[in-house]
Amino acid sequence: MKKNQEKSWYALYTKSRAEKKVLEQLTQKGIEAYLPLKRTLKQWSDRKKWVETPIISSYIFVKIPQADYQRVFDINGIVAYVSYKGKACVIPESDILAMKRTIENQMEFSVESDQIEKGQQITVTSGPLEGICGQVMDVQGTKKIILRINHIGYTLVVNLDGATFKKD
Repeated sequence: MKKNQEKSWYALYTKSRAEKKVLEQLTQKGIEAYLPLKRTLKQWSDRKKWVETPIISSYIFVKIPQADYQRVFDINGIVAYVSYKGKACVIPESDILAMKRTIENQMEFSVESDQIEKGQQITVTSGPLEGICGQVMDVQGTKKIILRINHIGYTLVVNLDGATFKKD
């Protein structure tokens, strides 16, 4: 595959609450996209209902070749690429895979936008996140793995109870 045809993951900013509509439009145009969602129970005055909401508000991920870089702006609701020094940040495939595995396996996690202090580097050796590297920190007495998605300024914190890991 030629250099400009190789696909990479990028993060896009969307208009507020437009993530699902953007996902639908991207899919209709044949663009591979990923919107990490979580199920939450919403309470209204007269009822409760399970709804799927984006894990990271106003973000969606696309896997496109460099040649299709401008094509995503044909989609209503996309604001901009998440970029650093004017250049869109490439998100490593392993970060997308870690998010997908965490959600698909219904692992306990939280998303934090602040910087987390550096800790012990580890690699998960079993369980749904096998092969994923991260940092360990002690949060409320339980060990967590920190999967940094540095390119967009968020950190995925996953509960590793029951999984094993090795120190790097």
